[in-house]
Amino acid sequence: MKIKISREILLPVLQAANNVVERRQALPILSNLLFVASSNSIQVTATDMEVELVCNVENVVADKGSIALPARKLFDICRALPADAEMIIEGSGSKTKIASGRSRFSLSAMSADGFPSIGLFDASINLELSVQVLSDLLESTSFAMAHQDVRYYLNGLLLELDSGRIRAVSTDGHRLALTDKTVNIAIDTPRQCILPRKGVLEIVRLLHSSTGVAQIAVGENHFRVTVGGQSLTTKLVDGRFPEYERVIPRETDNRVIANRELLRAGLSRASILSNEKFRGIRLILKKNLLIAVAHNPEQEEAEEEMEVEYVGTAFEVGFNVSYLLDVLGVMRSDTVRIDLIDADSSCLMQVPEGDGSRYVVMPMRL
Repeated sequence: MKIKISREILLPVLQAANNVVERRQALPILSNLLFVASSNSIQVTATDMEVELVCNVENVVADKGSIALPARKLFDICRALPADAEMIIEGSGSKTKIASGRSRFSLSAMSADGFPSIGLFDASINLELSVQVLSDLLESTSFAMAHQDVRYYLNGLLLELDSGRIRAVSTDGHRLALTDKTVNIAIDTPRQCILPRKGVLEIVRLLHSSTGVAQIAVGENHFRVTVGGQSLTTKLVDGRFPEYERVIPRETDNRVIANRELLRAGLSRASILSNEKFRGIRLILKKNLLIAVAHNPEQEEAEEEMEVEYVGTAFEVGFNVSYLLDVLGVMRSDTVRIDLIDADSSCLMQVPEGDGSRYVVMPMRL
């Protein structure tokens, strides 16, 4: 196999592929990238057996062949070369030579025959979605996914596909994020699937550098997104997602309407002196006034007064301030509506005029 390619073309491909490769692998082959070259294109594949990324690069000078090369070392070499460098990668057997200008490298290589693949599956659903719509859907909900929870189905994101609608839901048991998008798709039978955490994060990363339309394929145990010459396949989580609709609070008369950015800034300032471990903050609600109060074990205190629209019952309620700030950070509206029932109930946060997103945050005792 022989490839002649510009460093500027190869570097972003290697960077994307290295995001998928895990540093510590039980199988040595998984720390490698699979290169498959044809007469005028190459295909680069990375996998950790849960997520697989395939990058197609057209219009390169190449001789047919395939080989597995160490992902991290190849990326470091490519990154260290000058911006305008041309690279020649030539491999056969257990060694691959890389030449660029006056630089020469010799890398250990592995046979392409032993490289695993998870990307082949029968898709029961095929559809197209705007990259922007899919990106908004995932970014507005993925922050609430659990991380290393024993309830493994929470370490991911639920996608519900139905004719004319797609919904994303995530929760870590303390907060919940839900977003609905109206889309022009037709599906015979509604489908639920749980995408693993890493798969969601890699899809979001893939969409960041893309525009246009994404091709989506859903199988019994796999989910694939293809856009801009790159295809990311992830295994689905085998589990049953909680009945999340039961925890969404009803709308109440205790409703706060606030400027989103001013509220976010005020809570950020108050959070400076909150307990670093529990991040608790107390919200005191009065007529057209919200007071955020934070304490810490060093007996330090922060108090922030903010003018809001509020004519409900006066009471106090405690929250993890990080959860509130996460929601305010993903919202894109100028104002935010917060429905509160009492000091022992979760709050419901959303855009006043409604944009398909709803966020639930459980209270905490302070």
